[in-house]
Amino acid sequence: MRASALIAVFVASAVPAVFVAAQMGPSPQSGQGRSSSTQAQSSRDSQKRPITASGFVDVGPVVFKDVTKDAGLSGWKHTMGAADKMLIIDTNGSGVGLIDYDNDGWLDIYLVNGSTFNALDGKQEPPHAALFHNNHDGTFTDVAAKAGVTNDRWGFGVAIADYDNDGWPDIMVTNWGKNRLYHNNHDGTFTDVAEKAGVALGNWSAGATWGDYDGDGRLDLFISGYVHFDRANLPYEKTKATGFSYCEFRGEPVMCGPKNLEGEPDHLFHNNGDGTFTEVSVKAGVADEANKYYGLTPVFVDANGDGKPDLVVANDSTLSYLYLNRGDGTFEDASYSTGFGLNEDGREVAAMGVAAGDYMNNGLLDFAISDFSDEAKLLFHNQGKSGFSEVSMRSGIGKISIPFLGWGDGFLDYDNDGWLDLMFVNGHIYPAADRLDWGTSYAQRPLLFHNERDGKFTEVPPIRGSGLAEVISGRGAAFGDLFNDGKIDVVINQIDGTPVLLKNVNADHHHWVELKLVGGPRSPRDAVGATVYLTANGVRQRQDVISGGSYVSTNDPRLHFGLGDATDAGSVEIHWPSGAKESIKLPALDRIFTIAEGRGIMSALCGGQLCQRLP
Repeated sequence: MRASALIAVFVASAVPAVFVAAQMGPSPQSGQGRSSSTQAQSSRDSQKRPITASGFVDVGPVVFKDVTKDAGLSGWKHTMGAADKMLIIDTNGSGVGLIDYDNDGWLDIYLVNGSTFNALDGKQEPPHAALFHNNHDGTFTDVAAKAGVTNDRWGFGVAIADYDNDGWPDIMVTNWGKNRLYHNNHDGTFTDVAEKAGVALGNWSAGATWGDYDGDGRLDLFISGYVHFDRANLPYEKTKATGFSYCEFRGEPVMCGPKNLEGEPDHLFHNNGDGTFTEVSVKAGVADEANKYYGLTPVFVDANGDGKPDLVVANDSTLSYLYLNRGDGTFEDASYSTGFGLNEDGREVAAMGVAAGDYMNNGLLDFAISDFSDEAKLLFHNQGKSGFSEVSMRSGIGKISIPFLGWGDGFLDYDNDGWLDLMFVNGHIYPAADRLDWGTSYAQRPLLFHNERDGKFTEVPPIRGSGLAEVISGRGAAFGDLFNDGKIDVVINQIDGTPVLLKNVNADHHHWVELKLVGGPRSPRDAVGATVYLTANGVRQRQDVISGGSYVSTNDPRLHFGLGDATDAGSVEIHWPSGAKESIKLPALDRIFTIAEGRGIMSALCGGQLCQRLP
């Protein structure tokens, strides 16, 4: 066992428990990422309450409003396993996918659901996934049953993309058990083609991401494997499944996992162009067959700026992967050499979610990683050819985030000032957090950090009664413009609870533009893998079209650029997946433009409706 793995036996790792052999004594009070003194200073507010569920203020900017009930989402409920959360299968929660499934120009919401053993055994009705259709008036209607996408399996992740280039987005759902690939039938319904396509797999698939890794114009599929979970050999403590370990967190008996559990390999599927896929994981060098690390959230994105999609995999309680695309159908494991795989202290963390964005506006892609409590949430600053530097502490997000257990995360310009801010969605995995003096809580509030434009972030205060003061058991989260008003909203899939829709009501009057890209014959139709640079008001921003990310979720596929007080929308330089580059002058502010490869601006939305004229 490596030294870092041995350390991990003693500490809180993510969706994990701590495994302590009988002769080793009690588990320590500190986590993997930082010293216990730092954690103690950060864990409570002035009234000695856990800061994860308190710290509210009465005065300040209100950024988000919880509109879940008004939007019609509160009637749906997520369910995952038993309430005592004594098995790892009960704890992870599920993802969210933002999708315009009917091509009406408005984002709809897909919410993955979990399940229970009784449901799988036919003793009760299985929990259903939801597909909430956007009614264009601030409300949504669940049409999952009519659309045929209820899943009715033990669901985890969702990755949305147009894998067959027919102009309609499809839905990949990862499960414990066989996966689903819902093909869009263009009439409001979907058909599960996972078996025929060859991507159903089995056991525990956690997350998925789409990307054209070999440049043939067709989207390929990567699926991360998590834990090998055997219903006939459940991982309770002192069993063969857990290596006969005690499962404790700070002396409290808790569920076992994932440390000492068998992992699942990862899978890369090449798109054959005929509706089927061929697994090429071993050939490509991304199978993870030797280590079988606990893969959660994967993301295809061009990390080094060479025009080819690389692959990031957030692994729980182990090294996270950064695979660089060689351009010949294979990948180089650059996790260590680039500095990406470990935290600032050179340690493994319990990575859950992945956010990708250029928060410095220097054209280089940075990453944020959510992880367990007692660990600072990670921020990897891209230094170009020098690799990545983990800067959570110097950026200002580290100390504040230590008591929180993070899941969904995203870079978003919530105030449209032209600089990406950063949000984490949080929630503990041990219900005992509310009973014991750990300085944290089971349900937790989100964290929003404002970009100060100098490499540092400051926490946006949680105003009492606002969305940032919602104390929830967050898991998956997706970020996008649900109301076509140029402001980025957040949809959160709460484990064992109703979803949460946080509408962006920030009072700024800054300008913005959004871009929906349509790829040409040599690019994926939905332009997944495209990189766009927008120059306006003296600032050059970068955005990438990504399928997957956050925590096993998929964000708005349209690219959003805040423009501050600019009076001109500027111009964009589009790097298409085909390798083509195109520069286009944007004719107006506050529009959602549709741009087709080689054909320029095709249309624009004004206030959610087609503009009468482009300018």
